[in-house]
Amino acid sequence: MPIKLELNTDPHSGLRPVKIFTGEVERSALEQLKKLAQLDIVYPHIAAMPDIHAGIGTTIGTVIPTRTAIIPAAVGVDIGCGMNAVRLSLTAAQLPDHLRPVRSVIEDAVPVGTEKHQGPSASPQIWHPLKTEIDRLFDRHNGLLRMMHRPEQTWIQQIGTLGGGNHFIELCLDEADNVWIMLHSGSRGIGNALGRYFIALARQEMQRHHIRLPDKDLAYLREGSRYFDDYFLAVDWAQRYAWINRQQMMELIIGAIRPLLPAFEVTEEAINCHHNYVAKEQHFNAELYVTRKGAISARKGQLGIIPGSMGGCSYIVRGKGNLDSFCSCSHGAGRSMSRKAARKRFSVSELRQQTQGVECRKDKHVIDEIPAAYKDINTVMANQNDLVEVVHTLKQVLCVKG
Repeated sequence: MPIKLELNTDPHSGLRPVKIFTGEVERSALEQLKKLAQLDIVYPHIAAMPDIHAGIGTTIGTVIPTRTAIIPAAVGVDIGCGMNAVRLSLTAAQLPDHLRPVRSVIEDAVPVGTEKHQGPSASPQIWHPLKTEIDRLFDRHNGLLRMMHRPEQTWIQQIGTLGGGNHFIELCLDEADNVWIMLHSGSRGIGNALGRYFIALARQEMQRHHIRLPDKDLAYLREGSRYFDDYFLAVDWAQRYAWINRQQMMELIIGAIRPLLPAFEVTEEAINCHHNYVAKEQHFNAELYVTRKGAISARKGQLGIIPGSMGGCSYIVRGKGNLDSFCSCSHGAGRSMSRKAARKRFSVSELRQQTQGVECRKDKHVIDEIPAAYKDINTVMANQNDLVEVVHTLKQVLCVKG
């Protein structure tokens, strides 16, 4: 379907237009979009994806193009969060009848939540180039060192770890019963520290220059300002770190499950893609900083991953290069209710019912990830058939949560 809603269509309003690829948007999300549209750094319009919902400062499921400035809170604190998926040369018939042992070896191989490896899980060739750059940032910004426990070691030991919240590892089957491994994670504790640190500095910059904002979380750093170059360096570093983290995790998972399954090969890597990040791109004859907050790049022919909840389908997609969306699409189903509301509303028995047939945790600590707390992924996909085409439909049979 094409654009369903448009805000600020009057060119004399002084507000940036907002193009929304869904007809159902919660009031709080609309209010956030209206505030974002007041910023003169936004150009030429804002694109809201079909999974849009309210976030901190700015909506999740939004593409925010800006000229000569970046909004650190829009990029967020899980910088470079995204997806990775590979197809294996196995079919459903070759999987064991009981997948609990497979889940156990994955959980043993990949630390979840706030945990980390006892030592580096990746070779020095992988992390040493990153170390040189982050050490320079630590030297220039000593405040970063106070935001993590043993930061110089922790970020290395968290390469190849999952994290918590909505991060996951899944074993899935596609429409031909081929087996896939799919995972969702980001830049872990170091990305969180970098995000929070520069969000605070952006707020300070707004106060120092007496710039009034409709929301303090829309504070931005402008090119040429005191902290812009270091922030852009930090974001680029965290995005590369998140990419490497996902690659290392995938290697650990494949190594862990090999002894429990028939011999297999990795036959196809779908994509390793960010969905919380900023990139310098050309759109509408302008060089822009494009922040995708809960959105993925969907250039014409580009492969991407759109996961559903742990009870719904996920999709491998191919981008159509839609210009109004800045060649983007949704990053998932999107939440329909907050974690707090989900914990109050749903029970463990409902979680078990909604995840029937999936080998996963079914306890009170993951109720906030119950499928009913998310939007219907099929509706989300129907609303973006102008943005992507479906290449594969995946259904999970195993899920590891942080």
